[in-house]
Amino acid sequence: MDFDLTDEQRMLSESVNRLLTHAYGDFEHRKGYRAAPRGFADANWQALAEMGLLGLPFDEADGGFGGGPVETMIVMEAFGRGLVLEPFLATVVLAGGLLRRAGSEAQREAILPSVVEGSMVLAFAHQERQARHDLHDVATAARRDGADWVLDGAKGVVLAGDSADRIIVSARTSGARRDREGISLFLLDPATPGVTRRGYATQDGLRAAELVLEGARVPADALLGHEGQALPLIELVVDEANAALCAEALGAMDVLRDLTVDYLKQRQQFGQAIGNFQALQHRAADMLVATEQARSMAMYAAMMVQSGDAAARRTALSAAKALVAKLADQLGKDAIQLHGGIAMTEEYKAGHYFKRLTMIGTLFGDVDHHLRVVVAAGGLPEAV
Repeated sequence: MDFDLTDEQRMLSESVNRLLTHAYGDFEHRKGYRAAPRGFADANWQALAEMGLLGLPFDEADGGFGGGPVETMIVMEAFGRGLVLEPFLATVVLAGGLLRRAGSEAQREAILPSVVEGSMVLAFAHQERQARHDLHDVATAARRDGADWVLDGAKGVVLAGDSADRIIVSARTSGARRDREGISLFLLDPATPGVTRRGYATQDGLRAAELVLEGARVPADALLGHEGQALPLIELVVDEANAALCAEALGAMDVLRDLTVDYLKQRQQFGQAIGNFQALQHRAADMLVATEQARSMAMYAAMMVQSGDAAARRTALSAAKALVAKLADQLGKDAIQLHGGIAMTEEYKAGHYFKRLTMIGTLFGDVDHHLRVVVAAGGLPEAV
């Protein structure tokens, strides 16, 4: 299996890393971005648009560049290295992934050009309190009322939900709460009467929102895709998001490991650098091994997310997410311990990388959830 990047992919990697080094090279800049009204820098969002990154996975007919999972992996790894705040995952991977596949021509024409040019932020509202990580557990309901749909329910941890200009909401149009059939998608303007959203900062410094729908009325053409058949598409897009998160975790792990090794070389104790002590060298070597294992799994995830076998894809992505999350957790704990008290300060960036890795480990399923998926499937599928 050839994992070498093409010339175009190498150019993409170099360009993204150069852009993010300029924007995030000074950690103080990130603190300023977090304080902005939307929790990220509008100038950075526009810079991503000008580079074409916001149109990366969309078809050329929709104003995009037709990139695939490997290109997304390259971008997300760079985002992990920079500890980037801009809502690429929420807008381009999640909501954008749903819209480009299920949206009608009119819906795509109305939304995607604005996304690509950086003038619109999207979000996907699916998670519900009772569901844990089961994507088929949807209590939010949508009922017909004349020519409209009326939505009632609540969604939690909507990534970038407080800054989104449009939100794609999942709701049940038929069946019982945990049925796999009967889930539909709706394109929602958050200014619609009956919609309440409460934004907040997550532990890693990004933004999310709680969304409450109380008789929110949307027109018939707000339905995205076929009524009651959205779950397979949701599962695919969440798998793509998990592949992207594996790549982001890899980038963050790379930086956190390098920070730790540099600290071991500089911190003096007993008249010498603590990196001279063999026990700590072993810990640093373990961190390198963990990073390389995560790199392999991020590549595996990018490869398997393209599988035409939905069951094999889901199992493979669960395996990748479980292992990467476990590796990231251990590397993060080692980094904090080897740094000592300085790693827990707000001013030093090691703790911020660990917070992001911890959040990545819980998004769209924690380790236990994904291990249960792999066990239920009888183990890993063969690679495509």
